Amino acid sequence: MQTTPHVDAITLDSHHRPSGISDRFAFGFVKLLRFFADTFFAKRYGHRAVVLETVAAVPGMVGGMLNHLKSLRRMQDDRGWIKTLLDEAENERMHLMTFIEIAKPNALERLLILLVQGVFFNAFFVLYLLAPKTAHRVVGYFEEEAVVSYTQYLAEIDAGRHENVAAPEIAIAYWKLPQQARLRDVVIAVRADEAGHRDVNHRFADELATGQMRPIGA
Repeated sequence: MQTTPHVDAITLDSHHRPSGISDRFAFGFVKLLRFFADTFFAKRYGHRAVVLETVAAVPGMVGGMLNHLKSLRRMQDDRGWIKTLLDEAENERMHLMTFIEIAKPNALERLLILLVQGVFFNAFFVLYLLAPKTAHRVVGYFEEEAVVSYTQYLAEIDAGRHENVAAPEIAIAYWKLPQQARLRDVVIAVRADEAGHRDVNHRFADELATGQMRPIGA
């Protein structure tokens, strides 16, 4: 089960300033994805979450798998990266399972999920093979945008433009929320998760850039 940091324990406006071609590519790519998401979903944040979380759960699985194989080939310790990345993938999957209960995807969105996930998985797999630092930077920027989106979602709930429905049971169990928890509590918990993934992936990118990889928790 996930234990989510309190909202005051995370930095909402953290941003890694792009430096060099790799960072600028990652930043530009994520901003392009953001443009398409904003255009397609507008303020339908629940439906946006359903589609985007199917993509967000891909990088951790790809990164965990490739680091697992690298650890086997080199017969070297992975410094905790594999578990961290696989935990990230599982966490993003639980976001999806939660928002499916809140915003039921229609047939068009289900088709979009199939197409986007198929393209993104293969593209990210190749990117991670060729440039793992850039791949982690992409995820870092992707999570920055996720924090922004969930903050906007929260504002819509607080303004009464989205109904603050009861939290799904799956979310209450996963984040250990009180039984009376509402959608607002779920969004805060998910946003905290995304902020954590943002910081971890930017750290991984920095360490790959400098060649100074530290064990997780160091």
